[in-house]
Order: sequence, then structure tokens, then C-alpha cells
Amino acid sequence: MSDGLEGVVAADTVLSEVDGQAGRLIIRGRSLEQLAGRVSFEEVARLLWEGFFDDLPDDLAPALGAARLEVFAEVSALDTGLLDRTPIEAMRALTARLADGDDLAVALRLTAAPAVFTAAVVRAQAGEAPVRPDPALGHAADTLRMLRGKLASPAEVAALDSYLVTVSDHGLNASTFAARVIASTRAGLTSAVLGGISALKGPLHGGAPGPIIDMLDAIGRPENARAWIEAALDRGDRLMGFGHRIYRVRDPRADAMKLAVRRLSQGSNVAPGRLAFAEAVEASVLAILKDRKPDRALDTNVEFYTALLLEALAYPPSAFTCVFASGRVVGWIAHAREQLAGGRLIRPQSRYVGPQPRIAA
Repeated sequence: MSDGLEGVVAADTVLSEVDGQAGRLIIRGRSLEQLAGRVSFEEVARLLWEGFFDDLPDDLAPALGAARLEVFAEVSALDTGLLDRTPIEAMRALTARLADGDDLAVALRLTAAPAVFTAAVVRAQAGEAPVRPDPALGHAADTLRMLRGKLASPAEVAALDSYLVTVSDHGLNASTFAARVIASTRAGLTSAVLGGISALKGPLHGGAPGPIIDMLDAIGRPENARAWIEAALDRGDRLMGFGHRIYRVRDPRADAMKLAVRRLSQGSNVAPGRLAFAEAVEASVLAILKDRKPDRALDTNVEFYTALLLEALAYPPSAFTCVFASGRVVGWIAHAREQLAGGRLIRPQSRYVGPQPRIAA
């Protein structure tokens, strides 16, 4: 048996292929390079959902805008108890208020939910009133508007769109597998998405980008990088933003996010020198990892430059995983529908290694 199901094929899928040896991601026949920065989040959602909903419109934007308005009604359930929780826990709790089901209307509400609820939670925790969605805007534009209370620049909207597209699907990762297992029981899309959010919350999956900002802030200056990194490794700390379970080379999503940050840095969003500082830290980490762990493939992953991007878009690090969920939710829904269409109840075997009952003499 493979530890952690390494190398085990658990599903056939038309949705995405992660080629870890070549460092390539394909989403429904199109490479990441053909999608990130070139299509909108609504377009990639439609690409992923094609064939899984009979009533799928050519343009998802109006329907998704209307869904944002629908789920905003649940923001009234925000209370002191939820606001004392982390943003992802509060967002998950609000999402759990949505009715379960398997149709397109449910899928649209679930896609709207992370964006609407995350913005409301972040604002409420800062003592500000939630902002009602504007269904006339695109999803990325309205997501930033709900967070800030004002329209974002075209460059900021393009950066968030690029991020949401980049993380929309990524093979049978932990959260997607959790969603497929739940979908295989016929529990409904809401249940499957809640399982995905719960798995994504873990620091070994989607909970990593936030600590990257802590690492960069702790290092402070490029000349401090080597000493800080070596001390962290001596303590046995895991360096967030480096290494990936599948990729044996550089994560292609890291380059997509680095390009998005570079475009933002040409305006006023990225603090002066922040990108250059991050690149210096990245170079130091890679050099030290190559020296200390020459037998392991440890390169930059999507989380490293994601942290800089979301920081530049004014998200607090505590909410970074919520934004990840805002993009990945369309992939969870696509996988859940694919599982419903042709998959059986997922029920692997386990091997008992515990004690045997004693036989009386």
C-alpha cells in the first residue's frame, strides 16, 4: 500500500491534468498559460462545468452576479460568535446555511458564497459594514469592491481574475478528493463544497500563503534571509511556499502568480522593493534547500507569490485561504458533478494492523 495514496489513481477525469515531471497544468484541454491572465473567472467556471449542467448559459456573469445578491442575505447571520472565529471558519459557517442540491442554481450560489462571505467577515472584523454586491460587475471586480467598499482598478481586477483562474482546479488534490468522496454519497453540492473548504483550511494544503507574509516580515531585509532560513531549518520548521507533493520541478502556477505580481508592481499596489525582496528571499531559500536537501525536489510553489498578490490586493493574511476557496470552488463543483455522472460510492479498503483478540485457553 502506498502511504498517503501516493501514485494511486482514484478517478478518471476530463477536468485537469497535473504533470509533475514537466511542471505543466492542463485544464480541460487548455494549458495554464492559455488561461491565466487571458480569460475571466466566469469563463473558466463555464469551461469546467461544460457538460455537467443542461441549462448552463453561454455567459455565466449575469447569473453569478444574481447569485451574489442571493447569498448576501445570509450575511445577516454574522454575530459575535462567528466574528470571533477565523475568516475561513466564519465563511464556512455562513456557507453551511445554503440549501443543498445538485442543480446549477445551487452551484452558482456556492460559487458566489466565498467571495461574498469573506468580504463581509473581513469588513465586520474591522468594524465596517458589509457591502451589498453589485450584480452588474464581473465577479473579480465585485469581489474587490465588496472587500474595500470602492471600485478596484482594472489592474487589480485583472490580478485577482488571474489568481482565481490559476487555482480553479488542480487534479485530485486533498480538498477536491474530499469533495468527490462526499459527492459520491449523493449528499449534494453544498455538502461537497463544505468538505472542500474544511480540507483546504489545513496548513499542508490551502492554509500556507498566510504564514509566508509572516516569514517575509520576520526576515525583514535581503541580507537577513540566509541566517533566518538556516535557523528555521535547524529548528525543523517547514518553509511555506516551497516544495509540492506532485511537482518535481517548479510549480507553473508560481510563474503565473509572479507575472501577476510583476504587473501590479508597475502601478502603486505592491510596496516599493517588495517584489525584489521576495525574489531575493526565494533565491536564498532555493540555494539553501539545494545544498541541504540535494535528494529532494523542492522548488517554489503557487503559495509564495500568491501571498504577495493577495497582500497587494489588501486582503489580510488571515483571509488568504478564503480567497483560495473563492477560486477552487468551481473545481470542487465540477468534480462533484463528474462524480455524480459516472462514479460509484468511493469506498477504499483499509488494512488492519492492530492487535488481534486473545483466544481463551
